[in-house]
Amino acid sequence: MRPRIYILLLLALLVGSHAAQAQASKRLILKDGSYQSATKWEVKGDRVRYYSSERAEWEEMPETLVDWKATDAWEKEHAASENQALEKVLKENKADEDAEGAANPQVAPGVRLPDGGGVYMLDVFKTQPQLVEIVQNGGEINKQTSKNILRATINPIASAKQSIELKGAHARVQSHETAPEIYVDIDMDTQAQPLDVADHFRIVRLQQKKDMRVLGNLKISMIGKVSQEESFVKSRAEKFSGDWIKITPLEPLTPGEYAVVEMLSPKEVNLYVWDFGVNPSAPENPTAWKPDPVKPNPTGTNESPVLVPHRP
Repeated sequence: MRPRIYILLLLALLVGSHAAQAQASKRLILKDGSYQSATKWEVKGDRVRYYSSERAEWEEMPETLVDWKATDAWEKEHAASENQALEKVLKENKADEDAEGAANPQVAPGVRLPDGGGVYMLDVFKTQPQLVEIVQNGGEINKQTSKNILRATINPIASAKQSIELKGAHARVQSHETAPEIYVDIDMDTQAQPLDVADHFRIVRLQQKKDMRVLGNLKISMIGKVSQEESFVKSRAEKFSGDWIKITPLEPLTPGEYAVVEMLSPKEVNLYVWDFGVNPSAPENPTAWKPDPVKPNPTGTNESPVLVPHRP
């Protein structure tokens, strides 16, 4: 996203450019219908002294030759046209800024979501807000295209019972907050049965077994009906900004292992999940994005004041 200071500088240049053009395009309209291009003028007695924009020098003419009413009307019309053009540029820049802000929204002071999408958790480590990426477990993802995710579903086999097992006793990402905010922006499965945002993503508590974590069991009948035995956590999923969806637990999460799951339909769940843990005493996440440091604004000098004598 373009920095706000860049947009402000661009607008300042545009304003200066329009002002310069307006100054250079002034017309001193004469009663015979012709005009003199001038940047400025002044009336002195019965003479009009003007600076010619064509010849770049001061010239004079009798004041009686000037049609002041036509000159004033032209200036008002020209100024209105310039203002409309400038207003159009401002609106276009505002629309661009709003679109970029929606794809790159701020979730904490100095912390913004990336415009490339993905799944991120807003954590707080030692009072500092941090943004941590959560990658899918079960496959590698090109981080340059984080919105492109892996999907697989349960096959409807008679009397089948399957479980989703994740390697490792703990997730790589640990939340120090018991109610972390999770932001999701991924490519939706257009072939899956569409779901409301509130039903599309859920948080599941994982069962820890030795060196792995289990995402419950899935029982599947011959007709494909899925009976889920996961421990769903009460949470709220809602539209946040642009394509981003915000998922928030409705009650504090007890220390342990969790995962965000994608429901492809009421009968299908994506077997690739985004796993994370909750551990307030865990070390800092090494891949956390931290707020940009605020540089001090110097207002003085380290040198001692010296009196300079006045010389006439």
